[in-house]
Amino acid sequence: MAYETLEIENHGAVRRILLAREAQRNAQSQQLLDELMAAFDEARVDDSVNVVIVGGKGAHFSAGHDLKQAQAERANFTVEERWAYEELRYFDYSLKIWDFPKPTIAQVQGACVAGGFMIANMCDLVVASDTAFFSDPVGHTLGAAATEVLIHPWVMGARKAKELLFTGGKMSAEEAHAIGMVNRVVPDAELADAALAMAQQIAKAPPFGLRLIKRSINRSLDAQGLRTALEAHFDTHQLSHLSEGFLTARDRGLAAAIQKNPQKAS
Repeated sequence: MAYETLEIENHGAVRRILLAREAQRNAQSQQLLDELMAAFDEARVDDSVNVVIVGGKGAHFSAGHDLKQAQAERANFTVEERWAYEELRYFDYSLKIWDFPKPTIAQVQGACVAGGFMIANMCDLVVASDTAFFSDPVGHTLGAAATEVLIHPWVMGARKAKELLFTGGKMSAEEAHAIGMVNRVVPDAELADAALAMAQQIAKAPPFGLRLIKRSINRSLDAQGLRTALEAHFDTHQLSHLSEGFLTARDRGLAAAIQKNPQKAS
């Protein structure tokens, strides 16, 4: 199908899905998220695709959810309306990437913030450019209990997750690599080629074997409580929408709450 907010590239057994709202730093509108899930659904049933890369066009991977659209269309949602919207498009969509039966690679440059952090870390592997930085500042900017899917402690460790979320700061690609959240860091000009080379190497393996390996590793994390913890945090995040901090940010304008110059978390 044709997409308005994505660009699709096919490289043999590798499909690259690029978020293509470059002027908005690939902020995730409702249309982009719906199209992203449609693109994953297409790749799932396409037997010619063995590995999927998710990237962003332009200087940034993704600045997170589209807060301008949220302010215009969802600022006054009831608890029930917001819950239903975010359960589908944020929680369920994210877990569909996590559970996707084929290996996935996030190709990250520039800003990987909040909802962008969430999407990237749903992927199996992360290849980042030396310009990339990771942040989830919504505890400071929106008074919210982090993003809807609290994958942070599972990919960063509890102490680094607390530091990132408590301070509202940034983590560089090099720092993310040092703690194991990022697999490889390459110069910005080499990012697309490096992600593709990794994907093509993975695609040489028998697809069913890869599927079983992924299933077993993900089940290992589920046995440690990953899915239960993510579900519990989603409920907590919904509660934060009734907090004084969130309501104040909403009334001032959600788009104006975007963090401009966070302190760096090391």
